[in-house]
Amino acid sequence: MSNVSVIDIGKLSKPATVLVEKISNAIGILYEPRRITKKAIAEAEASKTKALMDLEIEDIQKRALNRLVSEEIRKQENIESITEKSFASLEENATPEKIEDDWLSNFFDKCKLISDEEMQNLWAQILAGESNTPGTFSKRTIEFMSTLDKSDAILFDNFLKYCWFIGNYQPLIIDYDNNEIYKNNNINFSSLMHLNDIGLISFNPTTGFRKILRDDLIDSIPIGYYGRILNLDFKNTPKKEIQTGVAMLTKIGTDLAQVSHPNIYAKTDSQNEYNEEFYHYIVQKLFQANILLSEPLTNQTYSNQ
Repeated sequence: MSNVSVIDIGKLSKPATVLVEKISNAIGILYEPRRITKKAIAEAEASKTKALMDLEIEDIQKRALNRLVSEEIRKQENIESITEKSFASLEENATPEKIEDDWLSNFFDKCKLISDEEMQNLWAQILAGESNTPGTFSKRTIEFMSTLDKSDAILFDNFLKYCWFIGNYQPLIIDYDNNEIYKNNNINFSSLMHLNDIGLISFNPTTGFRKILRDDLIDSIPIGYYGRILNLDFKNTPKKEIQTGVAMLTKIGTDLAQVSHPNIYAKTDSQNEYNEEFYHYIVQKLFQANILLSEPLTNQTYSNQ
């Protein structure tokens, strides 16, 4: 059987076309456009029925064969769905041809059983991210994803709403006990400990964490929260540092943050991510630390949109 994709690649962008061909060559599974999936299933069922009629086998063997065919159809549907969902996030300069074959084989081996649409979206973002910048996601991250429950994914997504971009993704979980700003998204001692236990964050409720400016020649830095930029000036502070609270992202947590909340430093139209109350809460905490704050004139306040 040829490994050439049977999708109508003339209707796809160049990066999507290259990705389809790369997947076909790497894992030996032909990509079928979703619009003819029902036809493919019908043909598979017909072939299965004919095979069963031609074979003189026991009922239990027939049931086993029926189960195997059905399972392979579901796996194929999941692979195709995740692949299609990744197309929208492919960048024009993506280089999916540089993805390692072993990475793709491992990726689809882990995600072929994922049928939940929200979880498929998460897997699709990983595939797109790896296509845009090969080498971004380690096999360890893929292995972790295969064990991630949907409830944990939702909890982590809520946690990421409290991240700012300070050189990288930085959660600001400050004075979270009995604070409605955090409690509204189930961010408390128990949930933070759980995220720590499964390996997405490092949680230190005793001493917390801090971000230190390493360059003595720099007195100010910009930080971002979903398109709102703050310039922090440390000339009135004895130390050039920010008390960031009780949590830090792990490497796996940072990888998944890039997937779930890619626009933390850029403007987003999603009111679900930007939290006006949280933004001003952090501004207050920074002001109390004697850090001088200013906003660029180009900043737009989401509450006024």
